[in-house]
Amino acid sequence: MLTTDYVPGAPNWLDLGTPDTDTAAAFYTGLFGWTSESAGPEAGGYGFFKKDRKTIAALGPLHEEGARPAWTPYFHTTDASGTAALVAEAGGTVRTEPFDVFDEGRMAQFTDPGGARFAVWQPGKTQGLEAVTEQGTLCWVELHAPDPVADIAFYHTVFAWTAEEMSFSGGTYTVLSTAGPGGGGSFGGMAPLQQGHDVPQWLPYFEVADCDQVVARAEKLGASVLMPAMTAEDIGRMAWLADPAGAHFAVITSANPATAA
Repeated sequence: MLTTDYVPGAPNWLDLGTPDTDTAAAFYTGLFGWTSESAGPEAGGYGFFKKDRKTIAALGPLHEEGARPAWTPYFHTTDASGTAALVAEAGGTVRTEPFDVFDEGRMAQFTDPGGARFAVWQPGKTQGLEAVTEQGTLCWVELHAPDPVADIAFYHTVFAWTAEEMSFSGGTYTVLSTAGPGGGGSFGGMAPLQQGHDVPQWLPYFEVADCDQVVARAEKLGASVLMPAMTAEDIGRMAWLADPAGAHFAVITSANPATAA
């Protein structure tokens, strides 16, 4: 379960890269009831999504050549430079070398061997997202990988994650967990690429009160449905969506939500 008691390897930040931040802000505030707030003129167009005055995600313009609109998860590290070295040694790509974000923290951006993009956040003044798992916030991250076995080995080297195959009514699913002192908590999963959804990526899941209502509202706001709402026994009802710019995300009404809204 995601919490804001961040341990190494746990998701501690999430942002959206998009070609039009104003349009994206209008879409997501309309969909989830979030508010949006600029990080200031010195931040280059970067801003925050908030819920009940707590930061629950962020967004900014695309800067990298060839970058597509996408949500990017950041994982907690105590040493961004050391993590960058591990990524390179394990066969990943360091797209952005570690750098300081004012005095808020230190970050770096990577691509795993399968092609999925991710990042790390080394906390300074900002520890990470201020709310997760609640309705309208991030509750899970899922890697869609062309070679799950190879990616499990890569992420184990970089973050010491553990992977466990869990059985459910439709088959099996790989659950990822942090490891080490204070760790052991599951935060996400891994699935092989599916035909029609063949982009290697990390997919964020947002907890919602009614999956079907949110999907209908998303379509009215210009989103596309990538996977219609479906129910997984003992897990919840979920759907995959693409926002108007094409960034993929998911919504879920968990069968046993960790936090009541």
